[in-house]
Amino acid sequence: MAERPQPALTILRRRDLEARLKLSRSTIYDKINPDSPRYDAAFPKPIRLGNGSAIGWVESEVESWLRGRIEASRKQG
Repeated sequence: MAERPQPALTILRRRDLEARLKLSRSTIYDKINPDSPRYDAAFPKPIRLGNGSAIGWVESEVESWLRGRIEASRKQG
């Protein structure tokens, strides 16, 4: 039985993430910093790209987080 191909992953760089979520760089880093009052444990964690300091976010994880925010917003209203 042949394995089904995995869907291609898309990695968002920080600027792409900022544009997608309409959040500033500082807000994004606050959301991933446990010491920040704006920390969000559910916010997608960045991944390291290569040996340097480059990071990115998995697009499907970002979309899932965004859907969760939309659902939570709808329940409040």
